[in-house]
Amino acid sequence: MNASQENHLSTKEFISRKQFLKAASLLTVGAVSGVTAACQSTGQSPSYPVPTRSSFDTPTGQKISTSPPYSPPAEVPTDVSQPIELEVWKSDVDRKSAPTPTPLPLNQRIGYAVVGLGHLSLDEILPALSSCKRSRVAALVSGNVDKMRKVAQQYGVKESSCYTYQTYDQLKDNPEVQIIYIVLPNSMHAEYTIRGAQAGKHILCEKPMANSSAECQAMIDACQKANRKLMIAYRIHYEPFNQYIRKKIQANEYGKPKFVDAFNCQSSANPRHWRHIKALAGGGALPDIGLYCLNTTRFLLGEEPIEVSAYVYSDPENPLFSEVEEVCSWQMKFPSGVMVNCATHYNVHDSRKYRVMTERGWYELDNAYAYTGQKLTTSRADGEIVRQETVSIVPKNQFAAEMDYFSQCVQDNRAPYSSGEEGLQDQRIMEAIYQSARQNRPVKLPLIEKKDAFRGPIPPELQA
Repeated sequence: MNASQENHLSTKEFISRKQFLKAASLLTVGAVSGVTAACQSTGQSPSYPVPTRSSFDTPTGQKISTSPPYSPPAEVPTDVSQPIELEVWKSDVDRKSAPTPTPLPLNQRIGYAVVGLGHLSLDEILPALSSCKRSRVAALVSGNVDKMRKVAQQYGVKESSCYTYQTYDQLKDNPEVQIIYIVLPNSMHAEYTIRGAQAGKHILCEKPMANSSAECQAMIDACQKANRKLMIAYRIHYEPFNQYIRKKIQANEYGKPKFVDAFNCQSSANPRHWRHIKALAGGGALPDIGLYCLNTTRFLLGEEPIEVSAYVYSDPENPLFSEVEEVCSWQMKFPSGVMVNCATHYNVHDSRKYRVMTERGWYELDNAYAYTGQKLTTSRADGEIVRQETVSIVPKNQFAAEMDYFSQCVQDNRAPYSSGEEGLQDQRIMEAIYQSARQNRPVKLPLIEKKDAFRGPIPPELQA
């Protein structure tokens, strides 16, 4: 190219050519670093080709082989909530990688006050908050000040944001807290939800919602009066495998659902634990772990049962079950004709599974209600072949998913999917189950024809 031709190049083109020639001739690490820094300062990817080999002098004078600085090409959206898009490296033969994590800056995340520092909070909720995109721990509430002080140090919570049950109402003066997460014995849910709403905070409450329908309604009323959102922590609604099965069932992929078999069982050992004290727990295996069978079935089908029939038993020789039931087994009829068989047990080896049987196949989820380890198998007929498939889905932290979902509801002023009315409906059905067991007869429930009658707007993850 002669000088007159070169003069016709635009400034941008001329500079780009100079950068290219300079990069192609660089031999030292320091020079390449300068080019890389220049590219990063302008938000551009480095010019190519660049040298792929260079050398580095160690402190002892040894010369070792190395490579110049390299930054992979990337698309960087200006919106902080959108993921950075790195260059593609996988083919479509393998599963597509998930988007890069997109946590919001700390000052844009919703602050949570975690109320109660027992197993669930320490083992699951607080660690999950550390991995959330939209949520963060902002305050703690506990009756054990020494334990709370240590947890506050571990998670960077200020001493001024640590409260006892006596100072709980002072949360109203903490602008860093937008949501209170109630993780207390069931008998305390209603009081601390109502007080939390009166303090002007939105409420995420662990399941079961409360110990009676009257308590559930009082919680709903208090949040409505305070114009605060109320969500019940049905983490299954935000777990990918259960979401997948619901979408397939709602689409009648294998024909209409006809029968569901579900059980959730575990073994307990401490009769002094609050779960074995009826005044605190409200019941035994049914409201604690059997509720997962009940709520998940309603979630999958989108229907409400019209009749329940139940059996309850407790070993009279076992002190664990002097106040609460050891086992509960019940059946439910649904308006579409679906029959559901459920069971829950407090004194057998851990086992959590359901199978949804349809006209032309079935879906079986092992570890269905567990925090991790879900295994999904499907089966259907294909001519003379029966196809059984194992479906693999990238897992999510269920607690982080549900908290980030609720945080987005608060940020976008949306009604939550797992509403207080949803928790109230489960409580009504559990009361009918206990009634059936006491009276040894089926109990009718009101006919509710509307699909998903007690839930808020469907989250994007559940939309077809």
